[in-house]
Amino acid sequence: MRSIWNGAISFGLVSIPIKLVNATENHSISFRQIHLADGGRIRYRKVCEIDEQEVSAAEIGKAYEEADGSMIPITDEDLGSLPLPTAKTIEIVAFVPAASIDPLQMDAAYYLSANGVPAAKPYTLLREALKRSRKVAVAKYALRGRERLGMLRVVDDVIAMHGLLWPDEIRSPEGVAPETEVRVRDAELDLADALMETLGEVDMDSLHDDYREAVEELIAAKAEGRTLEPAEADESGGKVIDLIAALESSVRAAKEARGEEPEAEEESADAPVAKVTSLSGRKKSGGTGAKKKATEAAEKTAATTKKSASSRAPAKKTAARSTKKSAAKTGTRTTAKKTTAKSESKQATKKAAPRKRASA
Repeated sequence: MRSIWNGAISFGLVSIPIKLVNATENHSISFRQIHLADGGRIRYRKVCEIDEQEVSAAEIGKAYEEADGSMIPITDEDLGSLPLPTAKTIEIVAFVPAASIDPLQMDAAYYLSANGVPAAKPYTLLREALKRSRKVAVAKYALRGRERLGMLRVVDDVIAMHGLLWPDEIRSPEGVAPETEVRVRDAELDLADALMETLGEVDMDSLHDDYREAVEELIAAKAEGRTLEPAEADESGGKVIDLIAALESSVRAAKEARGEEPEAEEESADAPVAKVTSLSGRKKSGGTGAKKKATEAAEKTAATTKKSASSRAPAKKTAARSTKKSAAKTGTRTTAKKTTAKSESKQATKKAAPRKRASA
C-alpha cells in the first residue's frame, strides 16, 4: 500500500520512524456529468481570473484570502518551517481508556507501518505496551496543512490511528431530541428488549452494500440494452402504527428468519379484538324493556320458591289444622256448658221473686 505521509511517533524519548497508510477505501460508484443534448462530458477547467487563461496543477499554489479580498501566498516551505513538533511527528500526549473517547470524534483511519528495520523494535514495544495496558494513546499530528488529534490502538499486530475531531468541532445536540414529552410503557420496553435479543449479533464481514450492487446491475443492463423491472415500493413508511403490534410482529418475523417457531402467546397477538360498546349509547326504551324482563324473572323465581317451601313441610300444616279443629270443638263444648248454667240461674231468680213480694 502506498504511504501518504512519512514521519515518526514520539513516545517519550523514543522515536519510531513510521509511514502513514490509508486504512479504508471508498467503493462507491462515481458518475460523470454530461451534456444531455449530445452526451458530451462536462469538465471543470481551472482558469485564472486575471488573464482568463487555463492553468495546470504545477502552476497552482496556496494563498490566504483576507477580508478585503487580497491574497497572501503560503508555500509548502512556509508550512514545513512552522515551529511545531507535530509537523513531522505523531506526538503521544496521554494514554486513556478507549471508553473515554467519544465515537462522534472518530474521523479517518490509518495504519502506521514501521519505516525500516531499526524501527521494528520500538514499534513492537509500543504495540505490546498498548495491548497489556488495554488503553489507547491520544496523539497530535499535522497532516494536509493543519494540526490534528489522533487515537492510536492495536488492530491485530498493527498500530492503527484514528483521526479525531477537536472537542470544539462537535456540535451540541440541542434541538434535535423530540420536544414533546413521550411516556414509554414497560411493556413496550420489554418487547424492544425481546426484539434486540432475537436479532442477536451479526458477523460484520457478512454485511455488504446492496445499493452499490443494484447500481452495478443497472449499469450492466443499460450497456446490454435491457430494462430492469422496478422494485416494489415499501408503503409502510409514514403511517401511524400501533407500536406494540409492530414490535410483536418484528419479534415474530425475526424468529421466523432464524428458523425458530413463535410462541403461543405471540401467535395470539393477531387474534381479533372484541369491540366494547358503552352503555350510555343505548336507547331508554331498551333499558325499560330490560327492567321489565328482570322483574318478571324475579317474580317467577319467588313463585317457584314458595311452591318448594310448601311441598317441603306438609306435616306441619296438617298438624296445625288438626290443632285448630280440636281447639274449636273444645271451645264449643265450653260455650254450651256456660249457656246451660246461665239459663238455670235465670229460672231460679224468677221463682224467688214472687215470694219476696208476698212477704212485703
